Amino acid sequence: MAICAGCRNVIEDRADFCPLCGLKQVVERRIEPGSELDLGWGKVVLGPSIGEGGMGVVYRAWLYYNPDGPKAGTPEHPVAVKVLHPLLKSRDRARRLFLGEAEALGRLSHPNIVHFFTLYQKHGQLALIIELVDGQALNDTVERYAQRARPGGLPCMPFMRAWHYFSQLLGALAAIHSLGIIHRDVKPNNVLVRKDGVVKLTDFGIARLPADVARNTGGMAPGTGAYMAPEQVLGKDMDSRADLYGAAIVLFEMITGVTPFDSPTRNEIMVRTAQVEETPPSLTSLVPQAPAVLDLLFARALAKDPMHRYGSAIELGEAFRTALSLPESSGWSAQQKLAENAQAISQMALPAAAQSGTRPIPAAAANKLRTDVMKAYGA
Repeated sequence: MAICAGCRNVIEDRADFCPLCGLKQVVERRIEPGSELDLGWGKVVLGPSIGEGGMGVVYRAWLYYNPDGPKAGTPEHPVAVKVLHPLLKSRDRARRLFLGEAEALGRLSHPNIVHFFTLYQKHGQLALIIELVDGQALNDTVERYAQRARPGGLPCMPFMRAWHYFSQLLGALAAIHSLGIIHRDVKPNNVLVRKDGVVKLTDFGIARLPADVARNTGGMAPGTGAYMAPEQVLGKDMDSRADLYGAAIVLFEMITGVTPFDSPTRNEIMVRTAQVEETPPSLTSLVPQAPAVLDLLFARALAKDPMHRYGSAIELGEAFRTALSLPESSGWSAQQKLAENAQAISQMALPAAAQSGTRPIPAAAANKLRTDVMKAYGA
């Protein structure tokens, strides 16, 4: 199938004229299973669809490197290809969001963030070539634990398992926040868990970069109501603490099996309203056997006013780790140092007067930290 260059009607591949508007066609091929994307230094061959959302379709694919290119000798390997839906190609806002995701991912290199290879942009087509994560979304993992949970007040997910996932998510958030990026859609669906237990933050489709101006959202603020901070629901200015609010709800759900304000009787508008107006239930009211100190942790993490929340992902993680008397692992220590490195790199782009004197970790040391993170989490 192809798309008419004039009226955007779906037409047959070999049609010379559009049957709807009559325009002679210079046919734009749709990206679909079997398509080959020429990247210049390699090519990607698409396989079957593995997911679909409001913005587009994700395909399993294979990346092949040119024998005379800069990565000659690198063996072919599977990747994921996220393709902007053909019917959205002519919509400016959809294209801006898609290109914004590519820009955000292009700035990031972290073991707990999906790796970005390149943006494919030819003949009006847009596609992101990213890491293929062999695993499942965290929401599926939480659901599996919830189905196994027995009555009696035990947590949905064991605390150590929740910390295993949560600390990796916080490491990813600490890094992007150090670079001035706000994800704005932190939720279990966007946290992928590899089969070896390594977490990968994904879907930066509505991420906001430091230089972004306010976007016209055409109605409700973008995001998922059950995980949105009150200031995000209201369309107010936000900073990294909005992401930390969402991360705290992810943790709350891992422990209790439910989100604080969601229920089968509430629609999206009602959930968003509750985020702004209602006090979240105490965690111990849902899991009586949980340490009471966690109620204090979540009271601050889910405060309506961002000024009353934890100031950084590392601070939030340290509060949780301390509350549960968990040892400071080598992985968590490496996460903190990676965040400091990202902060130092970000400061190098500031005027000299604004710099704090911090310098980034040398490349070799940074690579070792990434390796330490992967080893610490079982990869």
